Amino acid sequence: MSIFHIYKRGQGRYARIVTFVAVMVIAVAGAAALSGKLQGTVKPVLQFGIPAMVVLLLGLVMLWLVNRPKSADFLIATEGEMKKVSWSSKKEIVGSTKVVIVAVFITAAILYAVDFLFALFFQKIGVMGG
Repeated sequence: MSIFHIYKRGQGRYARIVTFVAVMVIAVAGAAALSGKLQGTVKPVLQFGIPAMVVLLLGLVMLWLVNRPKSADFLIATEGEMKKVSWSSKKEIVGSTKVVIVAVFITAAILYAVDFLFALFFQKIGVMGG
């Protein structure tokens, strides 16, 4: 089996693509950082050549990984499960977010009141200076 053989072609396509692209975005960001670290320490050809080779090699490794039977079967199963998920509507998400924000403010107010009352109590009994 060659590196370019696609295991179970057509299955788990989006999961494989997203996995590959996500890793490559991280690789390009890392290569840019590496290029910046190499600036001034090596020739410009190496400053950009080494990070480019790292990205190229990582791309080939990722092509191999997302098409290995175990990895590909996992990504195929992941995509299958994601299709079964019941996604909330925008209206439900906005409503839930409002409830969470209100609950956080109510909890903060209660904690502030309790803290204030404890501070007042400790000042009255002389434990804490005011």
